[in-house]
Amino acid sequence: MEPAGGDEEAQVIVVGAGPAGSAAATDLARAGVDVLLLEKSGFPREKVCGDGLTPRGVYQLVRLGVDISAPGWMRNKGMRWVCEGNQVELDWPRLGSLPDFGLTRSRHDFDDLLAAHASAAGARLRTHVKVTAPLTDRAGRITGVAALRGPDQQPVRYRAPLVVAADGASARIAVALGLARDAGRPVAAAARRYYRSEARTNDPYLELWADLHFPHTGLDLPGYGWVFPLGDGRVNVGLGALPQRQSRPVDLRAALDHWLPRLPVDWGVREENAAGPLRSAPLPMGLNRRPQYRRGLLLVGDSAGMVSPWSGEGIAQAMEAAEVAAETIALALARPAGPRREHALQQYPAEIRRRWGRYYRLGNLASDLVFSRYGFRVLLHPRVMASPVLVRTLARLLTHVTAEPAHDSIDAVLHALLRLVPAPRR
Repeated sequence: MEPAGGDEEAQVIVVGAGPAGSAAATDLARAGVDVLLLEKSGFPREKVCGDGLTPRGVYQLVRLGVDISAPGWMRNKGMRWVCEGNQVELDWPRLGSLPDFGLTRSRHDFDDLLAAHASAAGARLRTHVKVTAPLTDRAGRITGVAALRGPDQQPVRYRAPLVVAADGASARIAVALGLARDAGRPVAAAARRYYRSEARTNDPYLELWADLHFPHTGLDLPGYGWVFPLGDGRVNVGLGALPQRQSRPVDLRAALDHWLPRLPVDWGVREENAAGPLRSAPLPMGLNRRPQYRRGLLLVGDSAGMVSPWSGEGIAQAMEAAEVAAETIALALARPAGPRREHALQQYPAEIRRRWGRYYRLGNLASDLVFSRYGFRVLLHPRVMASPVLVRTLARLLTHVTAEPAHDSIDAVLHALLRLVPAPRR
């Protein structure tokens, strides 16, 4: 959809057309809500990401009605964990309630596809619109956003009684309204680069390396590396790392250069086969910005710090939260403006707490006590790697691929574990 000129009004404004924003706009439009979807860039565009989707992410795509059988999608059977010379292949579980496969696709294509999907559903997509500030009334409630449109940076105003902030890790709108990030929650960093690799581009598994080290010191890197097949002649190779307390940030480029020589030569993951530059980005984790709703503003995806503290995955969580936000808004708009509508909107953070509160609280503790200090190597002890039950349980915990109610004994154990975690406070 071509950008329109001048100020506009809608029932809902969604800022950011990444997976969270496009998913929210799609669901809102399907519910009959007049929604404006604002994106600062054009499409297609690059984003730093591993490009991998677990079955939870695939499930959200299916619910959105995205054709995942079309060209461009690469299916995978599961994960391959590599640690200290040992490796184990873990197929995605057959739970019935979730797909039994994952997907990979470059964010260059993925975000473009989702934005077009939202536009086809009826959302008014406006590209090259850089939102600069929220608009508020005298009571401090959001009434829209101010923006600069097009190459000439024309000042425009978009007005709506509700705004969904899907503007990524910068979270400019949330910050402007006083929703500060919790400094006690982790913010990881990730770096990735594409390589041409005919040997690995059709690998049926997402490969993850848990025994990475700092250059020069040999100490454990607080994170993991990945090699994800894209099926188009390329692989996505990268690493994610948590910051260590009272130390400088991890030098991702140096850590990647230290790890890549360990990969087999016949994979072709070398400088001469690079298919683009190294790119990096922050990963706001552990629900580090709260509340997710205040005075007409709903936060989804990275703007709310929804990246999993267990795995660093964020796309599935972003799309799931977008669905919850859209459903909440549609029900709220069926009520008259005032206390009754406000009560309905407060159900959004309540539902996020119900779904993820205990899981993220335990993950934040694990990140602080284990991952940020020792990385993932300590979890993949040779005895764990040799036990199919233990390694499958660990994999489901890290990826949150479980069924409710419990599908099997592994699900039952994980559900019991989470019930022991104190519920997060409102």
